[in-house]
Amino acid sequence: MFAAHSVVAQAGILASPVQDYLRDPGGAVRVVVTALRDVVVSWGPVAGPVLVLVVAGIVVGRRWWARRCHDRMAADARVVTVLAPPTVDPDGAAALYSNLVGLLRPGWRRRIHGQPHIVWEYVFSHAGVALRLWLPGVVPPGMAERAIEAAWPGAHTRTTPGRPPIPLSSPPGKAVEAVGGELRLARTEALPIRSDFPADPVRALLGAPVGLATHERAVVQILARPVTGARVRTARRAARRARAGTSTTVAGRLLDLLTPHTGSRTPRATAKKPVVDHQTSLETSAQDRVIVTKQRGSQYETRIRYAIATLVPDHTPSAERVPVREHLRGRGHAIASTFAAYSEHNYYRRVRLPRPVQAVAERRLTSGDLLSIPELAALAHVPTDEAVPGLQRAGAKAVPPPPGIATEGPGVKPIGITDSGHSRPVGLRVADARHHLHILGATGSGKSELMGRMILDDADAGRGLVVIDPKGDLVADVLMRLPARLGEKVVLFDADSRARPPVLNPLEGADTARTVDNLVSIFSHVYASSWGPRTEDILRSGLLTLRELPGTPTLTDLPKLLTVPAFRHRALEQISDDILTGFWTWYDDLSDASRAQVVAPLMNKLRGLLLRPFVRASLAGGESTVDMDAVLDGGICLVRLGKDALGMDTARLIGSIVVARTWQAATRRARIPQRDRRDASLYIDECHNFLNLAYPMEDMLAEARGYRMSMTLAHQYLRQLPRELEEGISTNARSKIIFSASPEDARHLARHTAPRLSEHDLANLGRFHIAARLVLDSEEAPPFTAVTEKLPPAIPGRAKEIRRLARVNTEPRNTPEPTENVQPVAFDPRRAA
Repeated sequence: MFAAHSVVAQAGILASPVQDYLRDPGGAVRVVVTALRDVVVSWGPVAGPVLVLVVAGIVVGRRWWARRCHDRMAADARVVTVLAPPTVDPDGAAALYSNLVGLLRPGWRRRIHGQPHIVWEYVFSHAGVALRLWLPGVVPPGMAERAIEAAWPGAHTRTTPGRPPIPLSSPPGKAVEAVGGELRLARTEALPIRSDFPADPVRALLGAPVGLATHERAVVQILARPVTGARVRTARRAARRARAGTSTTVAGRLLDLLTPHTGSRTPRATAKKPVVDHQTSLETSAQDRVIVTKQRGSQYETRIRYAIATLVPDHTPSAERVPVREHLRGRGHAIASTFAAYSEHNYYRRVRLPRPVQAVAERRLTSGDLLSIPELAALAHVPTDEAVPGLQRAGAKAVPPPPGIATEGPGVKPIGITDSGHSRPVGLRVADARHHLHILGATGSGKSELMGRMILDDADAGRGLVVIDPKGDLVADVLMRLPARLGEKVVLFDADSRARPPVLNPLEGADTARTVDNLVSIFSHVYASSWGPRTEDILRSGLLTLRELPGTPTLTDLPKLLTVPAFRHRALEQISDDILTGFWTWYDDLSDASRAQVVAPLMNKLRGLLLRPFVRASLAGGESTVDMDAVLDGGICLVRLGKDALGMDTARLIGSIVVARTWQAATRRARIPQRDRRDASLYIDECHNFLNLAYPMEDMLAEARGYRMSMTLAHQYLRQLPRELEEGISTNARSKIIFSASPEDARHLARHTAPRLSEHDLANLGRFHIAARLVLDSEEAPPFTAVTEKLPPAIPGRAKEIRRLARVNTEPRNTPEPTENVQPVAFDPRRAA
């Protein structure tokens, strides 16, 4: 049996193709070729076209799917404009791209939907250079913005929809002329470009397009996406081939097969000892080291594009367009040549870019060159030079709010939106606002917008409200946005209105001494340059005399008291105070000339005041129609003092009188249990003009919190405040909001915000950009930055409606008539006069 099996096996071997090949190699090959030819002849006419169609379908399908994935990722794309900080961290770019490696998707998702990429752009125009980062819509909002602000502390970001860097459409009668190109690695991507520089390598790039015309635009794009998996394995195989000395491309390897050993680094072993080339050995060793170093970290697939475009008349002949193209081509050469600075083991070569404007607008990345994070950071980063011409820079660094700062909701006064990280509203709690708020900033920086939003919030919440506006714009903005349901609560003093104003008689009050002291203090501060002790003595004695008279005293009675003897003699009959009687005896003993001389300083001020119809109607119109106690318990008092209409001194006097009456009403809350006191707010714009009270300001701020009245004091710069007032506000107005400040004020205010915000930050805040240090739970929280919001749109006709409804508060208040113990009416010298 064993012998039979051996015979069968031997027969099988003898009948195998191997034996045929060993017996006749040429014949065996001819048999195989003949069989293949028969298959091709029989199946070729059918299989050939099918194979071509399949391959073409796969290629077209892959391209269609790649474009579809790009379009889906580019939907809702956005552009983040990066504003460079004053001092740039050179390692910030590496930190940014290390952070953005997190954009990597899982393997199955990359194969199906593709991998999103980012585009760093240098956009040049006649105005300068802008740094932008394009992000596809699939990138979560705020992710890249937070990464940028973390990489470069102090940088600001502005996010806008992803528009093309060079507009695709041209104005009527104009056509776009453009040139562009791409930069690709000239050697294998396993070899790195230069990434370590003693100076910023972007310096030459930023200087190349200098001098662009108004209608010219240039852009350089670095497209990058993080890669892993098969793409990295391919690069590592190329690195191994490069280290072995073989070709890294398919064509090169085919040529190596035809000409073996020519590409080897080391000569073929021979009988003789090989000659060592020390120069070649050093170069090979250096390349091995940099290849290994490049492969260690994360990798990005990149591509560099640039385009320069200008506008020409639509019907310009081709001959006249040639100089324009040559000019643009020269610009393109200048931009491309700046990348020669990155040449080391590898370097960039230029490649043609069809339709450059369309290409940079689409921002598509199909395939590219592999770069490490240090290489990519050397290409795309915020310039480290502090004197780059035309570069948009951030004025002050963005600082996030500390934990616990209120956002929004009932009991929170709105302030703005954070400008660091994820945007969220920030506000000041009503309880913390009782520690008072000091707002400082230059004209036009946004103080009125901020105060307007806080005023509208107080009004809508039913909190008492008094607003003093010396310019008029703040009250006008509030009137155009107040809810109509609050119209009857409004008490409006408008110096520019011809309607009858409400009456706020400064001589009314339960405490005669306090009322007179406040009025005398106001006059002495407003007219300090021409005020003396004799003038103050006459004013005080005259006001005390008017207060002793029956009925309602008014300021219009004071000139009559000083100049009309009959009126004065009848008034003296009502006075029982010996000191006042002695004053008037001295006054009557003066000659007419002496009397005219001593009262002249006071009379010229009273005449200048009372000759204005608005002042005479609002301050001397009889009994007050305004109940400040009711205003603080939920009313709205808007005082619009147009300095142009009244003059600065008169506006200061009226505003100070309103402040004094508000403070008197607040102190009367002492008789109300604290739990029953409603929150009220006093807003004073240009506060240095209206804090002319006999009461010390620091004591007033300290006590107002107990009466649940918060004060918001706004002005432009610190030197507007007297020394004592400045120290009082600095100490007792504990919440601070600083808009753009002068360098002198920034140096002083930095003591409130250091070390998180320096004096440079305070002096370089942009419009509507604030530095805030708020009180949080009765303690001062660390400072932060934010951006204030604009007022809501004005409601057409709302101001007119509010004014109409507010007229109800110009009528005299109804006072109950006495029903018993009716006393006979005393003689009133005002009526007799």
